[in-house]
Amino acid sequence: MLLCALGGLLLLLFSCLDVWYFLRGAVVVVQAWFQPPVWDVLAEQSVPGRVLPHDLDYMGHMNNARYLRECDFARFHHYMRNGICKALRTLGATMVVGASTIRYRRSLAFGEAFDLRTRIVAWDDKSFFVEQRFVSQGDGFISAVMLCRQNVLRSNPESILQLLCKRKVECPDYPEDLQHWISFISASSQALRAQSGLVDKTGAQEDKDKQQSRLEHQATVQTRTPGNSPD
Repeated sequence: MLLCALGGLLLLLFSCLDVWYFLRGAVVVVQAWFQPPVWDVLAEQSVPGRVLPHDLDYMGHMNNARYLRECDFARFHHYMRNGICKALRTLGATMVVGASTIRYRRSLAFGEAFDLRTRIVAWDDKSFFVEQRFVSQGDGFISAVMLCRQNVLRSNPESILQLLCKRKVECPDYPEDLQHWISFISASSQALRAQSGLVDKTGAQEDKDKQQSRLEHQATVQTRTPGNSPD
């Protein structure tokens, strides 16, 4: 009787929840907890992985959705070790994915080992911009690359970094591909608002503020770089 009740409970859980997702998340948190902290917030971190049977699609390689799932867990691991999760709890803040784009370059085959490398590329007044790469352990080929915008709620990236580093941290220069990606997000947002018949006051102001922030940052970099010339 007890076994039947337990079986029914498990069936109900697996029917209503993605149980394996929550179990995997718990394992990731425990693993990160027992690993040494990474004091450099901007340092790249790497998590090993392997393509298992439940990752496969009908073509016998890692299915598209699994890449995004693995990226989720790698970010959990990344934020646990570099202290961002702790800073979020201290500030009463949280983070959500505001946008993500993944580019598949070569499929990962069954049994293939890979490293998932995560790093914070840059940030603005509302979000962190994170890059994640799937690198084959066999030949070092970058099989897929993802850009993720992590929106900070009830705080901001500058406050988080200030708390962690005890000083103001200068944002790195935006790579060219990231600038194009941010422009794409902004254009898409404006187009969707227009299609919905909404006035784009918020979006326009947001784009204006971000553009001004990037220009000010670029001017600061040019000022402190020796040997600059007007041309």
